[in-house]
Amino acid sequence: MKQKSLVTLLLSCGVLTSPLLISACGGSSGSAPVFPSVPAPAPNAPPPPSAPPAAAPEPPASDLSSCCTAGDKDFPKVGGNLGNQNYSSLHKINKGLVGQLGGAWVNQIEGGMTTGTNQSTTVVVDGVIYIESALGNVIAVDGKTGLTKWKWTTPYGSITRRGVAVAKDLGLVFTVATGNRLVALRTDTGSIAWIKQYPTSNTDPDYQGALQKVALVYHDKRVYLGTNDGNRGAAFSADATTGKVLTSFWGVPRPGEIGYDTWGGAAESDRAGATPWIHPAVDPELGMVYWTFGNVRGGSSQNGSTRPGLNLFANSIVALDLKTGEYKWHFQSVHHDIWDMDNVMSPVLADVKIDGRERKVVIYGSKTGMYYILDRKDGSAPLGIDEVPVKQDARQASWPTQPLPRQGAWTETCIVDQPLGTAIPGDPNRAVPNYTKGCLYDAHWDVPILSIPGHGGGANWNHQAFSQRTGLVYTGMGYVAAAHSLAESSNGLRPPGTYMTGAVVAVDPGTNLVKWKKQMPYSLAHGNGILTTASDLLFIGQPDGNLLALDANDGSELWRFQTGAAISASPVTYEIDGEQYVAVYSGGTGIPYGDSAPRGDRLWAFKVGGTVQPPPTPQPPIVRRPVSGAAVEGAALPTPNTVFLARVQTAANEPGATESTAVNAMTPTWMRVPANTTVTFTNPGTNANTHCATQFFEGRFAFRLAPGQSANHTFDKPGEYFYNDCHSPRPTGKIVVY
Repeated sequence: MKQKSLVTLLLSCGVLTSPLLISACGGSSGSAPVFPSVPAPAPNAPPPPSAPPAAAPEPPASDLSSCCTAGDKDFPKVGGNLGNQNYSSLHKINKGLVGQLGGAWVNQIEGGMTTGTNQSTTVVVDGVIYIESALGNVIAVDGKTGLTKWKWTTPYGSITRRGVAVAKDLGLVFTVATGNRLVALRTDTGSIAWIKQYPTSNTDPDYQGALQKVALVYHDKRVYLGTNDGNRGAAFSADATTGKVLTSFWGVPRPGEIGYDTWGGAAESDRAGATPWIHPAVDPELGMVYWTFGNVRGGSSQNGSTRPGLNLFANSIVALDLKTGEYKWHFQSVHHDIWDMDNVMSPVLADVKIDGRERKVVIYGSKTGMYYILDRKDGSAPLGIDEVPVKQDARQASWPTQPLPRQGAWTETCIVDQPLGTAIPGDPNRAVPNYTKGCLYDAHWDVPILSIPGHGGGANWNHQAFSQRTGLVYTGMGYVAAAHSLAESSNGLRPPGTYMTGAVVAVDPGTNLVKWKKQMPYSLAHGNGILTTASDLLFIGQPDGNLLALDANDGSELWRFQTGAAISASPVTYEIDGEQYVAVYSGGTGIPYGDSAPRGDRLWAFKVGGTVQPPPTPQPPIVRRPVSGAAVEGAALPTPNTVFLARVQTAANEPGATESTAVNAMTPTWMRVPANTTVTFTNPGTNANTHCATQFFEGRFAFRLAPGQSANHTFDKPGEYFYNDCHSPRPTGKIVVY
């Protein structure tokens, strides 16, 4: 560009100032401009078109008036906004500065607790952070200084919580207490405004289910509540000024209600479960609330023989009228579930372009490792979902098809048969030996069938994020295989000795295709929510206590900070006095790593240039599924350095009297020996069957022993060596060599 032209352009845009151009650039010089004026319109000419009206300012995030308002100075709800996007428009912390993040402050909200179940995510309104502790107390913390403003100590006993709701217009913060209590506290003091107790007995006509974990949602003078941890439960709404129930929808229909006939005449005791384990999404524009309902619980979640049919509304997303609670539509992601594969993650609302057309969608999923992209107006599938035949077992009354997105899953859905003695730990979908290997939706009965994703994920109750910048939806996930059979307690067996790792996955909801996937050392399927920001940063916490910042475009790591305890909550971001902060609650929970996940009560905030240093690094979680029982010294056993196969260990560390296929049917299950010790493996002569000791994954030994036979192995190298049985893979033992 010529110099004269550049100067002219800068002058005309006000970059360089001239008194002759102030008025033309929108200012006022106090007198008429001296450059030529615009010619007057001709007589009888139509008036010039008026300028379009200025766009109405975007309502603040704390109004909670729109589904998809990005977080701003506030992060006013678990999930960030009513659409659960976990996205913030803040961008001062960017890729160039994220490496300079340090602790702004840390508040040990319960005085240094190192136990408990901490699943609550923080909420930020007007510079105040609200958090629930493992005890069920509510703490309000100044977001700038980290000082506690007030604390409400529950008198009702500990309760597991996943997040409060804040009604800024009412000056109330809502939590839940034991005994089915909804508690409204004043945001300024933490004093009780009111408490509403709902019936606790299912014989009461006003019973709604068991209030416990589910985070609360506030919108337009209503609180939306979900019930869980019970055999029956409702998604219901209550008046935010009194707690009075306004609407309710039961996951298991009652006689005469839609869906009742999908249980095949099952007894009432078998019509159980289908509770809403996690908070819903709300679309005020369409006037709908979207709830996800969990698995069947009646009898056994793995036995479908007594409840033939689809079993609505288990494993479903249901759209209800926001005000009346009237059923609008549903989509069931798993028919006649016998695997505990309910997709109970909070649904995410987004406006995305599909085949060149803007669509209002809800992103639903996914324990099954796949996203069901649905039109949130009517539940249709703009990218296609097909009913695909799956393996059957007539004894299970299994459903002949399952709905699969045409684009497939975003994770593997079949166990990998990788030979023993190859790479350690190997493929994250690797099979533990001796199990019948299967795929998602393979029917089972009496023989354990190992499949993946297991009921711990794919993804589970961690919070997803949708970035309005990248257009991608992000989730953490877990690689935790599960074996299903009627012999398994609870919802299936996570085989002892299996590695439990994970990944972060980015999917384009406009195509339902994976954009990128980053393998991670830990499962990220339980509370490990994701935050994304307008600077294309992605934050996620790990069970080892590290908070990570990743590049939202490719997953590359940019920063990490050790918080001192496992993170089972979503990070949030907010702004005070022009400075951006990132905060996370570092507390920890037992899924899937049990007591090996470090616990704490630290509420952290970070800012650029923060100087609070990380605490000592805690002992990291044990990533291999543990065996049953406690360690015993091999030399101290009644029969030293000897393992008895297919026998349950007695209190005296001797083999039980009868043959067994229980998970703990190795005596001992866990032996410690010094290096260069020879261990004897024995199949007792009174056993009826041949049994094995198959060592995995190193493949150091694979003894197959008839009744009365023994074999020896000398352990010459320190480490831990798992082994199981070929007769039934359930019994599993471990030798720790030191």
